[in-house]
Amino acid sequence: MAVRRGVVVVIVLILLAVAVSAVGLIFVGLAVGRGPQVASNSTLVIDVGGELQESEPAGVIGQFFEAPPTVRSVVDSLRKAAVDRRVASVIIRPTGAAALWGKVQEVRDAIVEFKKSKKPIIAYLEYGGDQPFYLASACDKVFLMPTASLDLTGMASYELFLRGGLDKIGVFPDVLHIGDYKTAANTFTERTFTPTHREMSESLNTDLYEQFVKGIAEGRHKTEAEVRELIDHGPYLPEDAMRAGLVDDLAYEDELDDKVEVGSGRVVRQREYRNVLPSTLGLDRGPRIALI
Repeated sequence: MAVRRGVVVVIVLILLAVAVSAVGLIFVGLAVGRGPQVASNSTLVIDVGGELQESEPAGVIGQFFEAPPTVRSVVDSLRKAAVDRRVASVIIRPTGAAALWGKVQEVRDAIVEFKKSKKPIIAYLEYGGDQPFYLASACDKVFLMPTASLDLTGMASYELFLRGGLDKIGVFPDVLHIGDYKTAANTFTERTFTPTHREMSESLNTDLYEQFVKGIAEGRHKTEAEVRELIDHGPYLPEDAMRAGLVDDLAYEDELDDKVEVGSGRVVRQREYRNVLPSTLGLDRGPRIALI
């Protein structure tokens, strides 16, 4: 009798746990599926920093934590904001310099595309490194925090060669090496640059530098020669950066409302706006191409 009662208790507890789990899943689905509320005449604030991941965090648990910005989420947010009548303006906040340059260029291209909407887009820099400024220069106006420098220093790459250290401890690197321009193994097999390794590094740096200069020149309405000269004389104190025409003004973030027209004071953050479905704004409709 006692055993039967124990079995019944266990079954009841299992059913109760299943019911609670089902209710929890329904609640999570409703919370995740409900789109954010965006007030009219809002300003969209987009933080662009970190590594700019390629994919969103997976799993239900990840929905309850602030997801880091991805390339796609930032690009899509700008694409949606361009046609969203509720969004009157955009503030870009580049917050670091850790992403691959290809990702930064894709986000910058999205900023340039957004400007076709004629909505104001401004950049606010708490730190002015090469990557943050490259993004900011695409915006209509660039504001720099009064206590931050503009570290415009140009391009460089650094290589690590371990062969000398390995020789000292009697270790011989046995690494497959195919082709002069396949340089991954050079870290272990060489003491310094080979001619082809140096040629490749200089070519990549030069190409990236030229794109960097061209982007800043177009964004800040200067000639490429002027931008090269400015880079050669960097970095800059805040006041010097403004006198050089690299930034438009110095301001703390809470002073932006007094300096530019950026909506009505209502703010929507990109971490919320990324959940707005493009289809609700008339985007991503019609025939599609699927790649399998």
